[in-house]
Amino acid sequence: MEKLQIFDKNSNSKNTNYINQPDTPLAELDKVIPKSCLRENLPLPNLGELEVIRHYTSLSSSNFSVDSNFYPLGSCTMKYNPKLNEYLASLAGFTDIHPYQNADCIQGALELIYNLSQALSVITGMKRFTFQPSSGAQGELAGLLMIRKFHRINNNQKTKVIIPDSAHGTNPATASMCGYQVLTVESTKDGLVNINRLKEIVDDKVAAIMLTNPNTLGLFEENILEIRDIVHKKGGLLYYDGANFNPLLGVTNPSLMGFDVIHLNLHKTFSTPHGCGGPGAGAVGAGDTLEDFLPFPLIDKRGDKFYLNYQVKNSIGRLKGFYGNFLVLVRAYAYILRLGEQGLLRVAQVSTLNANYIKEKLKNQYEVAYPKRCLHEVVFSCQKQKERGASSLDIAKRLIDFGIHPPTMYFPLIVAEALMIEPTETESKQALDYFIKAMRDIDKEIDQDLAKVKTAPHSVSVKRIDEVKAARFPNLKWEKSGD
Repeated sequence: MEKLQIFDKNSNSKNTNYINQPDTPLAELDKVIPKSCLRENLPLPNLGELEVIRHYTSLSSSNFSVDSNFYPLGSCTMKYNPKLNEYLASLAGFTDIHPYQNADCIQGALELIYNLSQALSVITGMKRFTFQPSSGAQGELAGLLMIRKFHRINNNQKTKVIIPDSAHGTNPATASMCGYQVLTVESTKDGLVNINRLKEIVDDKVAAIMLTNPNTLGLFEENILEIRDIVHKKGGLLYYDGANFNPLLGVTNPSLMGFDVIHLNLHKTFSTPHGCGGPGAGAVGAGDTLEDFLPFPLIDKRGDKFYLNYQVKNSIGRLKGFYGNFLVLVRAYAYILRLGEQGLLRVAQVSTLNANYIKEKLKNQYEVAYPKRCLHEVVFSCQKQKERGASSLDIAKRLIDFGIHPPTMYFPLIVAEALMIEPTETESKQALDYFIKAMRDIDKEIDQDLAKVKTAPHSVSVKRIDEVKAARFPNLKWEKSGD
C-alpha cells in the first residue's frame, strides 16, 4: 500500500500523520457517472454551522407532531407516547441483537415477547398472540387467512364476509384479498349495526363478520352478544378490528363479546409513535377456535428456557421475515408494565371523558352525527357550515392556522361533511379548551369573513393546493433548474 501524507511535503510542518491509499487508482468520474449528470460548476452556499443548524431547526418546527401540536386525528389514535419507552427501546441489549442469533443468546428478547403475549391475553381474553404482522392491515390479513383455513379444513363452503357500512376501508379490502364476497350491513339511525338487516343476510355461506367495537362513529355496539349468536349459529366467526381499542382497556374485552380472532394496533394503543409508514405492529390474538392457526413461529417456554415453536398444528405459515418489529414490542411491554391494571383503565376512562367533553362543548355550533354518548371519539357533521359556505375541508385547513393538526375528514362515509375528533387520553383540559375555542371561532368566521376560511391556511409555507390534481397527476419527474 502506498502512503499518502496529509500535509504538503514542501511545508515546514513536522506532522507525520499518514492515511492508506489503495494501489489501484480510482476510475475517472465520467466513466462511473454519466456526463449528463455531472456539473462543471457547483455553487454551494458558504455557511457557518450556526446558520445551517438554525435553518434545519426552523424547518423541523414547521412539522406537525404530537409533541408540538394538538393532533385530533380520529380513528388513528395519534396520542403522546412516553419518552421513557423510547429510551428503553434504544438500549443496546435490544438494538444490537439479531434474529438469526441462536435462541440461547436472545433469551431476554424471547422472554419479553412471551410476557407481552401473556399480558395481552389477560387484557383481551384471547389465548395466544403472534407479533409477526407489521401493521393493523397485515394483522387483518392474518386473521382472515386463519378464518379461511379453518373453514377449508372443516369443509365449510364459506364465500362471504359481512362488514358494516361504517367500517375502516381496510376491512373490505382484506376480505376481497382473501377471495371473499363482501356483504355490507347498514347502520341504524343510531349508528349501530342493523340487527334486522343482519339476520336477513347471514346464511350458511358467511365465513365471518368483521367489526370494530367501538365502531368508527365512536359508539359501542350494544347488541354485540346478539350479533355473536346470529353469526355463530350459521357457522361464521367474529373478527375484531382493534383500531379503536383505547376506550375498552380494563373495562371489557373482545373475548367477552364473542370474538374469535382480533388484531391490536400496538402503535395506536400501546405506545409507539406512528405515521409516515411505520414502524407498526398488528398483534393478532386468537381464541380457542383459531389458536392452532396462528402464523409460526410462536414463542413458547420449556422449563426455564424460551424457544421458537414452529410446530403450530394448522398454521397459515409465515407472514413476514423474522418475528415482527421487535422494538415496537419493547415499547408496548414497557407501556403496559408502567401503567398496570389501574393505569390502563384510566386510559379508557379519560379518552372517553375527553371525547364527550368536546362533544358537549361544540354541539351547539356543530351537529353531532349521533348524539348519544360516545366513547373515545366523536363525529361531527359540518353540513350546516357547508350550507353557509364552508366545507369540512375548509374548516380542517383553517385549524392549521391555530396550530392544530386537521382531524379526519369525510369519514365515516355515512356521515355528510364528517369531521372525526379523537382527543385521546393524553391531552389536558387546557388543550381541549383551546381546540373548542378555535372551532367556535371558525364557525363565527364563516359568517363574518368567509374568504378567510375558504383560503386557509395562511400561517404556513404551503398554502391550499389542488389535492385532486396532485393525486391524479403526480409530477414525479426531476427537472434541472436554470442554475
